Amino acid sequence: MILEEKDKEILRVLQKDGKISLQALAEQVSLSTSPCWRRVKRLEESGLIDRYAAILNPRLLGLHAQAYMHVSLLDHTEATIDAFDRFVQTEDHITECCSITGSNDYMLKVVAEGPEELEAFIMKRVLRLGIVRSSHTNFVLRRTKSSSALPV
Repeated sequence: MILEEKDKEILRVLQKDGKISLQALAEQVSLSTSPCWRRVKRLEESGLIDRYAAILNPRLLGLHAQAYMHVSLLDHTEATIDAFDRFVQTEDHITECCSITGSNDYMLKVVAEGPEELEAFIMKRVLRLGIVRSSHTNFVLRRTKSSSALPV
C-alpha cells in the first residue's frame, strides 16, 4: 500500500488519540470530513490500522511491578513450542512475548501488583510448566519511555 502524506498525518494523529472525532481529525489534517473518512476506511480495510485500543495506566490498576523475562525452552520440538505459545496466550500477566535470537528463545514482558506476585507468577506458573530450561528476569526500576506509536 502506498501511503500519501495525508495518510501518514492521519496515522500520526490516530496513534496519539484513537477516540478523536472524524470532524476533529479532518480539521487537524486539513481535509474535509468525507475524504478523511474514506482515507481512514481504506487504512482500516487494508489492515494498516489493526485495531483501536485504550492504553491503561498500570499504576492506577495497582500493577506496580514490571519485568522482562528471558526464557530458554528445554527443547525446540513442535509440541514444546506449541505448549509454551498456548501458555503465553492464556496469561494476563504476560503483556508481550517475542521469539528472539541469541541464547534465549523468548522474551516476555510481565506485569504484577508487586515483586512478590511477580515472583509467584514466575516460580509457580512459568517455571512449573516443565518445559523451561532456564530463565533470567530483569525488574524494571523506572520507565523512561512507553509508547505504542510507530514512526510514520
